[in-house]
Amino acid sequence: QVQLVESGGGLVQAGGSLRLSCVASGSVFSMNVMGWYRQAPGKQRELVAAVTSGSSTNYADSVKGRFTISRDGIKNTVDLRMNSLKPEDTAVYYCNAVLSPKSGLGPYNYWGQGTQVTVSS
Repeated sequence: QVQLVESGGGLVQAGGSLRLSCVASGSVFSMNVMGWYRQAPGKQRELVAAVTSGSSTNYADSVKGRFTISRDGIKNTVDLRMNSLKPEDTAVYYCNAVLSPKSGLGPYNYWGQGTQVTVSS
């Protein structure tokens, strides 16, 4: 059983910084991609940033230059450092992982429960 456990988030003023962390616990045979998505009220869930097992990164245009994603392939963790936060960054942020829990299985898509980020103006 794989679980994604998120930490971080909270309330911050515009221009401030926050750090989100996520760890994949349980049986992880191989990790393909880890990343963060967000969903604001009334909007669809969107990709924020992702990092592959080869350390290639992908960012939404709206966060380029402000957010940095990093991962630890040994610990199966992914962090999102968010700087220069704006009110429009307010959303529930979800950790995502594409991984194989055992040899010959998957890869499958897993989601965390989400953590609220609120940026006040």
